[in-house]
Amino acid sequence: MEPFDFDTQAVRAGIERSQFNEHSEALYLTSSFVFESAAQAAARFSGEEPGNVYARFTNPTVSAMQQRLAALEGAEACVATASGMSAILSLVMGTMQAGDHIVASRGLFGATQQLFGTILAKFGIETSFVPATDLAAYRAALRARTRLFFVETPSNPLTEVVDIAALAEIAHGAGALLAVDNCFCTPALQRPLDLGADLVVHSATKYLDGQGRVLGGAVAGRAEVVEEVFKFLRTAGPCISPFNAWVILKGLETLRIRMEAQSASALEMACWLEAQPGVRRVHYPGLASHPQHALAMRQQRCGGAILSFEVDGGRERAWRVVDSTRMISITANLGDTKTTITHPASTTHGRISAEARAAAGISEGLLRIAVGLESVDDLKADLARGLAA
Repeated sequence: MEPFDFDTQAVRAGIERSQFNEHSEALYLTSSFVFESAAQAAARFSGEEPGNVYARFTNPTVSAMQQRLAALEGAEACVATASGMSAILSLVMGTMQAGDHIVASRGLFGATQQLFGTILAKFGIETSFVPATDLAAYRAALRARTRLFFVETPSNPLTEVVDIAALAEIAHGAGALLAVDNCFCTPALQRPLDLGADLVVHSATKYLDGQGRVLGGAVAGRAEVVEEVFKFLRTAGPCISPFNAWVILKGLETLRIRMEAQSASALEMACWLEAQPGVRRVHYPGLASHPQHALAMRQQRCGGAILSFEVDGGRERAWRVVDSTRMISITANLGDTKTTITHPASTTHGRISAEARAAAGISEGLLRIAVGLESVDDLKADLARGLAA
């Protein structure tokens, strides 16, 4: 569907109708598939003949989701996984081995930091964490066995923006891959592969679903690299369920509409928060005050729907703001049509050390908001109660 625009691909890519000629994509709930003969079974298992084999690694509904997301990201291939974290794990396990080295930005989701810094280290894969926006630091961290650069842009929760094209040049000069977590922007707002990245990672749980219903993840990019990720998934089994893939597939149909509406509301909220007493700083790429605002406006279509802000008074004041809300959902999830608020230092980044949080710029007074589709005036009123307390 390459000749078609993004919005057409979002509702049409990946459709393969069954013998019933259904209009909406079919949901295939089966654990296995029947072969016409022993010879066909052998050909399917060996990969000599394309087709479905076993739902751990082949399913028509999952294939449709993978094809649609690949089309939206401009990727050659895509593999879906059970969650965003299993997507990152599958990427690393499929492309690296003991003794290899990762260079990652410090501005990563807390669980990603734990995976890289603690779990992978047990298996001989080391990670160097560097300031997200410091290109010189990425160069300085290079080793002979560096195989992967991994970044979030914008980052969680400080919305730091990484120069994808410049980092791709550094990575490729060292013979390494560049993987970009595109969860915050999605392909509706940013296409890292067009800027030189090799792989894109998603927690499809977030904006790709868009309504907080199911878990899912994905890795998309160059076909030969995604194939290595698929080989790991086929054997180890961190696969997405067909039902979850079907929900996400339908969510992709409204992706751009949701992202544009939520981003517009986030910009209005960010501007309003900058003017509120007791708010020390607002982190949002769409604001002129953001350190990487110009870069964000070059590589993103807009600022996105996530913002964070720091309040005076540390954790006590931050928790008071959270507890004063009556409508905004107190939950660490994001990407929902419902606005959510969380205190990163005690939730999403609570398992990393205080030193690591400080290095990543996550203060006790920091709050993160994922703006949904409610009335912006109602959101302001809900926050104003806590800010004025």
